[in-house]
Amino acid sequence: MRTHMIMAIDPGTAQSAYVLWDGQNKPEEFGLITNDDILSVIRDRSLNQVVIEEIRSYGMPVGVEVFDTVFWSGRFAQEAELRCISWGRIPRQEIKTHLCNSSKAKDSNVIQSLIDRFAYNVPGKGKGTKKEPGFFFGFKKDIWQAFAVAVAWKDIKGA
Repeated sequence: MRTHMIMAIDPGTAQSAYVLWDGQNKPEEFGLITNDDILSVIRDRSLNQVVIEEIRSYGMPVGVEVFDTVFWSGRFAQEAELRCISWGRIPRQEIKTHLCNSSKAKDSNVIQSLIDRFAYNVPGKGKGTKKEPGFFFGFKKDIWQAFAVAVAWKDIKGA
């Protein structure tokens, strides 16, 4: 029986990637779904913690998409708060530095770091097949980044 479930979110303007992870085993659930559905996951699942990738400004102008993402991040935190679920934020730079030892790491570097840690020397990036699913079976696009949020948070915060 699991004792601790982390929901990690890579927020977006209309859709967000999420991972439900116990901190040890293969993620229990993950997806790229609408932001309204993310709110439902927070509302309906038994969670101990919600962790959201924090949006930070690095001095460059930003567009409406960034503000929409920030808005949804706040909604996710509010939903967790309403459900008395512990929540936190972790910036992308901290995730990259932790997993790749460089704040200049790209998404592909973050993905490779996760593969090296959870599916080292496993062909096909640890995805496996439908018949024999691997640790990362079904992972695509921003789901990798949501998992990186969970892993970095657990490692750094000890959650």
